Amino acid sequence: MPTTQALQLRGSLVIDAMQPQFAATIAANSDGFFPVSGESAFWLEVQPGIVVNRLMDVALKSCDVKPGALITERSYGTLEVHGSDQGQVREAGRRMLAAGGVSEEDALRPHLLTDEVIRKIDDHQATMINRNRAGMLVLGGESLYTLEVNPAVWALLAANEAEKHAPIRIVGLGNNGAVGRLRLAGEDAAIDAAVKAVHTALSGVKGRANLGID
Repeated sequence: MPTTQALQLRGSLVIDAMQPQFAATIAANSDGFFPVSGESAFWLEVQPGIVVNRLMDVALKSCDVKPGALITERSYGTLEVHGSDQGQVREAGRRMLAAGGVSEEDALRPHLLTDEVIRKIDDHQATMINRNRAGMLVLGGESLYTLEVNPAVWALLAANEAEKHAPIRIVGLGNNGAVGRLRLAGEDAAIDAAVKAVHTALSGVKGRANLGID
């Protein structure tokens, strides 16, 4: 007899106002409707992954939001909806969580695997990073911040909060799969302020204890 695995919420978050670089980076790597700066967004990461199809259906049939991401990969599923009305975005998130039988507190708290600053990056390494970037450029002599976090969805929170609080550039942003990855570039003071904002945001996430990659 067929069985259905219980839904596990890995992470969910509301981004109240997408920052310009953040929105542009997401749009440049999106297969859905492109978000723009200032809009709100709701992101969700679950297991099993294919459940995101049913949850997206709930959001689009009940709220005035646009779909920006619908991803199923090896183990997890990720979705995003966004819009100019933050109330509608939040309601879409609430309805999807309810449809999945979970609440925000069921999410896994962020587990940092890598959290490092490289000062005065070499020109050659900057060029290598830029060849495979997913956002802006890093220049030789600047500082580079790298973050690797599990679940992957929390890299999104880190990126948007960093841009809110410091004049950095988002060089790379990976937000689905086993881990999320973020690269930020800028002057020393800007990177230091961004790292502080990232730590504050991630430490404030409530949810289940997380010992690392599962």
